[in-house]
Amino acid sequence: MPVLVGKPAPSFHAKALKAETIIEDFSLEQYQGRKYVVLFFYPKDFTFVCPTELHRFQEELAEFEKRDVAVVGCSTDSEFSHWAWLQTPRNQGGIQGVTYPIVADINKTISRDYDVLAGEERIDEEGNLVVDGELVAYRGLFLIDKAGIVRHQVVNDMPLGRSIRECLRVVDALQHFEQHGEVCPMDWQKGDDAMTPDHQGVSGYLSR
Repeated sequence: MPVLVGKPAPSFHAKALKAETIIEDFSLEQYQGRKYVVLFFYPKDFTFVCPTELHRFQEELAEFEKRDVAVVGCSTDSEFSHWAWLQTPRNQGGIQGVTYPIVADINKTISRDYDVLAGEERIDEEGNLVVDGELVAYRGLFLIDKAGIVRHQVVNDMPLGRSIRECLRVVDALQHFEQHGEVCPMDWQKGDDAMTPDHQGVSGYLSR
């Protein structure tokens, strides 16, 4: 699996749903120079684990906005599937109330470019296209800085829900480093001591 950390986030133009509006040409380019982006992939609309994540991102949306972070979801479903799911109440397994954009990667090119697409396509001995497994996205998450560079990525298998709290912690760590030049040790939380590295990259010392 290619590691995208330190590289420009793959660009794309696709349809997306935001609130109840279908956006015909959605791109992350609108955020460059203005906002950080948390782009997260999930397998399918109308499933079990996925709505818990989408609702949790919504519940913490104000925390992301305080940090100047745009949250963007993405799956291989169509924009119409996203729209129908958004109309479905939470107590019926829907995502009613979610307001951040959800990208429709129906051609699966975005998931493939971010290397989170499960399943495999191959040509059999008779020249037929065969798909092993389902071509849906794993639970990938990418933190992209204002310059459009991926600074953090994590990919979970489909049964394993993510921690939005950990996502916020990594955002805080990145912004602390950018603002103070201090690196953040294991389990660092906002307000904790950070480390000022020596210029030889060998060791560091704790600093406020």
